[in-house]
Amino acid sequence: MMTGLPERIDEAANRIYSITRRTPLDFSPYFSKETGAKVHFKLESLQYTGSFKLRGVTNKLLAMSEVERAKGCVTASTGNHGAATAFAMKRLGVRGEILVPQGASQTKLESIRLQGCEPRVLGPEQGETERVARRYAAEKGMVYISPYNDVDVVAGQGTAGHEILEDLPEAHAVFVCVGGGGLIGGIGAWIKSQAPETKIIGCLPENSPVMKASIEAGRVVDLDCKPTLSDGSAGNMDHDTITFDLCRKVVDDWLLVSEAEIANAMRLYIQKEHMLLEGSAAVALAGFLKNAARWKNQDVVIVICGRNVDAATLKNIL
Repeated sequence: MMTGLPERIDEAANRIYSITRRTPLDFSPYFSKETGAKVHFKLESLQYTGSFKLRGVTNKLLAMSEVERAKGCVTASTGNHGAATAFAMKRLGVRGEILVPQGASQTKLESIRLQGCEPRVLGPEQGETERVARRYAAEKGMVYISPYNDVDVVAGQGTAGHEILEDLPEAHAVFVCVGGGGLIGGIGAWIKSQAPETKIIGCLPENSPVMKASIEAGRVVDLDCKPTLSDGSAGNMDHDTITFDLCRKVVDDWLLVSEAEIANAMRLYIQKEHMLLEGSAAVALAGFLKNAARWKNQDVVIVICGRNVDAATLKNIL
């Protein structure tokens, strides 16, 4: 595990709530009855801007010096990280630019615009857009804020794990969707430092299983990813990302889910919990449902990482 990361997560938990909110951990009578497990949803969908991403970017911005913030910030995002960055920059009076890949969700682009930033489309997919954003930041003398490849960002995401153990110290397993690995890396780092017996389960779409493929290969690999309902976790990663080694250390198991399984999880959650979730959040639920028999009579947490889903996508799955 990254040296000092649990301490950084604890520091972040004392820093970020001037801008972020503490999200609920809700017990689900329906999914508990249907699966025999005691199912709890960590509702990051109720975070400001509709996803967990605000935790990481807030911690990053608050950890920066005034001199660094004055340079301005650049980030790359499929949408949620961009909206969170725009939200936090606006509240802290920091200028910046949000770069997005081609095909980014219109709902997420609109969320960025509502926070006062006009997203710029650069790059065919997330991995390439991140590389473009790094170069752009270097050329302009600005600070690049990675969606996951940054210890302050990962520490901020880890505050979700901090809250989970405060609310449910007896959690047996936590299911998390994995893209770049910042969320599961942060949650896993905190939980393993406090409750090492708790299992951390990484869930990925079959159409974009980059982290799982990388762990199996022993190095970060690029994949020719297919379209997926889990647009928030799709695309390739930085080859030097700190989350690769972190995920190797803190993730106990990996689960792949199909597009049909993601769509089914979205339908069930919306119909039974009466709340919205996006495809990446449904990946974690679908992973649990595929593996539910293992967790009978045990407390499990499913991280509902975001709610920002297009109306057209909802129409297609419902």
